[in-house]
Amino acid sequence: MSTVKAPLISAEDLTKTFRGGGGHVRALDGVTFSVEQGSTLALVGESGSGKTTAARMVLGLDTPDTGSVAILGERLENLKSEELRVLRRSIQVVQQDPYSQLNRRHSVQRIIEGPLIAFGETDASVRKSKAIELLDAVGLERAYLNRRPHELSGGQCQRVAIARALIIEPKILVLDEAVSALDVSIRAQVLNLLRSLQRERSLTYLFITHDLGVAKYMADDIAVMFRGKIMEKGSREDIFKNSSHHYTRNLISSVPRTEPPIQRKQIYDIHALPAINENDACSYRSRCSVGLQQVKCQTESVPLTSGSASHAWLCHFPLKNGAN
Repeated sequence: MSTVKAPLISAEDLTKTFRGGGGHVRALDGVTFSVEQGSTLALVGESGSGKTTAARMVLGLDTPDTGSVAILGERLENLKSEELRVLRRSIQVVQQDPYSQLNRRHSVQRIIEGPLIAFGETDASVRKSKAIELLDAVGLERAYLNRRPHELSGGQCQRVAIARALIIEPKILVLDEAVSALDVSIRAQVLNLLRSLQRERSLTYLFITHDLGVAKYMADDIAVMFRGKIMEKGSREDIFKNSSHHYTRNLISSVPRTEPPIQRKQIYDIHALPAINENDACSYRSRCSVGLQQVKCQTESVPLTSGSASHAWLCHFPLKNGAN
């Protein structure tokens, strides 16, 4: 009898509201996703969409108001503090700013060894040997061991951060805008490095990005987020060849291309968008050329519609039904 493997990351119906200053922000609103072993899921959306809040819940840094997160089959809310600490050895994070995430007073060797020290490795020779091994794995020479972050470029700092995350041999990496602060050429090098490491070490990635172009290159599956909801999710092919949500299509139209501008149809300018109407049933209605003309989008809650086992969207009038 065949057995079905549970996903390494499973998030179910996550909600989160932040309150303060006399108001509140609904950061997550019924967010559900999973990541299979050895694959990459990209959470994509503009600033404020909720993707980083979702990542923090996967890391156990924030707790949902409702819903649950399971890592390696273990529901985080059921774990005691020591059990959660042990589980965190299996999931590590690489953040956006390559400089701010490294302690400027420490050498590269001390930075990379940090997680080993935290988990009780007392043998200095073992720590150094592993640090050298990881430096080589991320494409840096042994001579970098004694350098400090201010002596490194942004790309080199990010390689050190990746080495630090991998030194305790996690199964999962959460990559939170991990290449967005890098120059384009360096970004491509780091993305290629991450793909190589994934193949070599059977890693599972949760990739947080605002850039659909990066998601297309890195991800097996993509979830497009807007104002705390997943508007559309599916395989890379589902999203780029058969996108059904108007927001997804607009994001795709904004991905830089190589053809002349006259051949491009730029229909999404985040800096010239109307305000969101909080009373609309569909949060995207005020920015949607179809939704603005439909009372249904204003008054009726939007159900999750599945086009296939992998592809689903939140839209009354999806593009593939002729609304485009």
